[in-house]
Order: sequence, then structure tokens, then C-alpha cells
Amino acid sequence: MKKHWQLLQPDIKSVEKICKTLKCSPVTASILVNRKIVSEEDVLCFLNSSLNNIRSPFSLKDVDIAVNRIFSAITNNEKILIFGDYDVDGITATTLLFEFFQYIEADISYYIPHRIKEGYGLQTSHITDYALPNGINLIITADCGSSSHNAIKTAKQAKIDVIITDHHKIPEKPPHAVAVVNPKRSDCTSGFDDLAGVGVAFYLLICLRKYLRDKNFWNNKPEPNLKSFCDLVALGTVADIVPLVKENRILVKTGLEIISSTNRPGLKALMEVCKTIYPGRTANAEDIAFRLAPRLNAPGRIDHASSAVELLTTKDFETAKQIAGSLNSMNIKRQGIEKKLLEEILLYLKESPDLLKKKTLVLSHHDWHEGILGIVASRIAKRFFCPVVLISTKNGIGKGSGRSIPGLDLYNTLLNCSGDLERFGGHSMAAGLKIKTKNINQFQQNFENSIQKTIHLMENDLIPVIPIDYKLDFDDISDKLIDEFEALNPFGEGNREPLFMAENINILSSKIVGKNHRRMILKQSGSAKGKAFNAIHFNVNINKPVKENFDKLAFRLSWNHWNGRKIAQIIIEDIADSSIRNTGTKLLN
Repeated sequence: MKKHWQLLQPDIKSVEKICKTLKCSPVTASILVNRKIVSEEDVLCFLNSSLNNIRSPFSLKDVDIAVNRIFSAITNNEKILIFGDYDVDGITATTLLFEFFQYIEADISYYIPHRIKEGYGLQTSHITDYALPNGINLIITADCGSSSHNAIKTAKQAKIDVIITDHHKIPEKPPHAVAVVNPKRSDCTSGFDDLAGVGVAFYLLICLRKYLRDKNFWNNKPEPNLKSFCDLVALGTVADIVPLVKENRILVKTGLEIISSTNRPGLKALMEVCKTIYPGRTANAEDIAFRLAPRLNAPGRIDHASSAVELLTTKDFETAKQIAGSLNSMNIKRQGIEKKLLEEILLYLKESPDLLKKKTLVLSHHDWHEGILGIVASRIAKRFFCPVVLISTKNGIGKGSGRSIPGLDLYNTLLNCSGDLERFGGHSMAAGLKIKTKNINQFQQNFENSIQKTIHLMENDLIPVIPIDYKLDFDDISDKLIDEFEALNPFGEGNREPLFMAENINILSSKIVGKNHRRMILKQSGSAKGKAFNAIHFNVNINKPVKENFDKLAFRLSWNHWNGRKIAQIIIEDIADSSIRNTGTKLLN
């Protein structure tokens, strides 16, 4: 696929100012300016992230009503139910709330719906078949509920109060719950739009702890240290791919410190299973995104997500090891199902090339596993750089997952097609939907038309852009420079890992490792210092002949930790022989 390399041109004066303030290299200063971190205050806040720097959570709409109602439930010993989503964000938000209420000895329980049997979100059946028979007085949702109008109406009729904590895009009129704590509601001016569901739940607890303090609740019981819950906040925030900026950066950075020295049996066991962290090594966002989160997500995709909550809440390490092993097995099974489905779709697209001439892909089948659709849609969207919706059909009803690309808002596109859908919800980049099978063809056409109109208004085509932070010669790479990059962690959505470019690179050695990764030793032609570096290029075509050199290389730099040692490593992002498009300072994520 054709890609544009965009060599960013940060403001020189801003770069010089940061160099002077931090006494850092121009490379690091350029990276900060490229991310619009320019003022001295912003730079210092970015590098010295602390929970003391978060803005007041009391600005969240309805949070005061929520804590007031929760206090009443606690003091009157009412039955409280945490109703959470089945992904990592929902699981961690559920665990966070459940553990807090356990600590204060409230009458608390939790419920996670089965993805395939029950579907997403709070529904009327959950009120009539579970909450009512179990005498629940108050339901607090975790990472869901913003579109559960009918369920909340049923709860109200049954005299069950509902407090929503969520971060998904919200309809114009929120449900008539006791409180709707969602920073994305139109009348919320908190500015916390980027929080994950677990972040919203965490902010609710900050406000609740303060409210309990004002009511002298903690006179006979120590206040819980909410910082200790940041491991859960980091897990859910990174897994949900929300921007790692402002509060999210602070929460994740704090959480990673706790994960690195965790006393939580479930996390310890999970890290042992996936060999993520060992003595002397600090956890990073990549460990969450590619190792911990997939295993926590696995039961919700192919079994039941409650086992992930059991893992995170257990106090017994032997129990934790058993659950972690089970989750790991489920993840292996998930990978197999995903691989089979992806290969099936790619073969179908190869045999139907006209489909790739469209700006979108909407595909459906009666035999697809619902729990895997989102992951596969994400892979296809990335591969063909277009919005993708995959739908699994059964008994006249289709359940689908969609994934988009930067610049195209999936939620708003589905909103334009809402007449074809039974229900939908999600974000700009990811969403779920329910549709009658007979409406899929019409939806496919309307979805395509809506995206085409958006692209026309953008006056741009769908070509992936690779933003290059700095042209970096191998001679200028040093241990000190890589350490400076490490200080910019955690990397993720909204704070991407720095990307560099070098020219005239010679390949000194090359071999395939694993199934399709190429490990190399690289040296830059004309290097005065003659520096050579280990390099890795993931997911290569092993049948393609290896050249003796690269004209241009886009790469990342990191420490490769192995057996207690760390070695500088180049991670190849892209290889190009064509000229680079220099389009100024705009950073395209």
C-alpha cells in the first residue's frame, strides 16, 4: 500500500527553548514540539506527571448527585450492584468499584453480561431477571449504560435507582437515571472527554472518598489510598486505546509504576504467564496493550468475562495462577479463531477485488464468531486503510463490530445510518451494532455513501501518513539519547512512540526469527563512527529477497532487555525508496 512519509518541521525557537530548559538533545526537544508540548509549564508537567496535577474531578456533571445517592445506599445498607462491560475497560472499572465498596463493607455485588448470549450494555432483562429477584436497590454501571434508556425506565418502574458511569458517545438526551456521569454528555463542561470508562469510575471514587470524609465516615476506618488502584486504571485506559494525554498520561504512568512492583496476586500471576515483567524491568504501555490486555479480554470474547474480574480480585496467589493459566489458554484459542477468520476474509477479498475499490468494507457471514469480529475488523482496517464493519448473522439478526481509521468518525457515520440499525454505540474509532439481516445490504450502501461524503468534504484521499519526528543519523544515536526517549513514556494513542528516519543503510547480516520476523545488524553508509545496531522488522514477507541496503528507513529506538542486560535496538517501521513528502509541522496521528 502506498504511504506518505511526512518529515515534521518543528518550530526552531521552541526547540531551542526546550533544549535550554531541560538540557536535552534537539532530537528530544523536537519530539515534544511535534506533540504541541511547547511551554515550559507543559513540558515540565509532561515529564513530571503526578496525581497532584490532575484537574478537579468534581467538575464532572452529576458526580455530586451520584455520591449523594451512593452515600445514602451505604448508610442504609442497601444492596448495590456494579454492572460492567465485558472488555478490559469494563472489567477494570468493575473491579475498581467492587474493591472500594468491599473495603467500606457495603452490601456489594457485580454482574458482567455474556457477550454472545446477552450482548452489550444494561438491558431490561437484567432488571427483570436479575436485579429485581435479587433485591438490588442501586445499580452503578461501569463503562456502559449511556444508551440503556429502556432498561433504566424498567428499573425506575421497579424502584431500582441507576447511576451511570461511562465514557461512550451519548445520545442527545441521556437516559433518565439518577445520575449520568459521562464526560461526553453535551452539558458536561469538565473537559475529561478522553477518560476511559475506568477513569470515569476512578474519578467518581475520588469524589466519593471526599464526600465520605466530609461526613466523618473515616473516623473509625483508614481512608483507602486510591493511588493503589491506578494499576487497574492503567490497564483499562491503555486497553481501550484512549489518548494518553493530560489525566490519562498521569494515571497510566502512575499505574505502570504500581504494576511493576505489584502485590496484586492476579496481576503477578498474569505477568508470570506472559513473561512480561521480571526484576529490574519496568512495565510499559506496550506490555499492557500486547500482553496483559489480550489475556484479560480473552474470556469475554470466547467464554465469560467474570473470570477476568475473579483474577483481578482474588487474594490467593495459587487461585490466581490457575485463573491466569485458564485465561492464557483462552487467549491461545482466541488467536486460532482470529487467524482462521482473518485468512477466510482475506481470501474472499482476493477473489472479489472489486470490493477493495470502495472506501469501506461491510462483510457478513452466518458462521463468524461474534467475540472475534472487533479484532479482525481492526486488522483489516489497518491493512486496507479503510473503515470496516464485520457482521455475524443468526436467526435474522446480525451483530457487528466496526473499526475506523484516523480522520473518519465511525460513531457519527453509524449515526447517519441509524435508520438501518436496531442499535449501536461506541467511539470515533470503534463501535458495535445490531441489525436485521434483511437491512445489511441497505446499510452497506448507506455506510459507503456517508464515508464518501466525509472524504469529499475533507478534500483528501485515504492514504496512510507516516509522521517522521526527526532525521537521525546512526552516529547521533547514544545511550543518553535513548534514555531521554524513555522519559517520554508511556507511549500510545495521542502520544505515539517517536519515529525517525535515516538514509543509506547497509545490511551487515540478516536472519528470520520466529515465523516471519527479520533480525538484522545495520550500519549507515559513510558513518564516521562506524556504529552498527541490532534491528528487528516484524511481519515481513519471508519469500521476498533481501536487499543489501535500504535507501530510506523509518524506525523507532528502544532498549531491548534480555537476561538483565539492555541493548539498543532499532525497530523498523517502514522502508522506502521514493522521495519524502515534507508538508510542514502538522502532526497526523
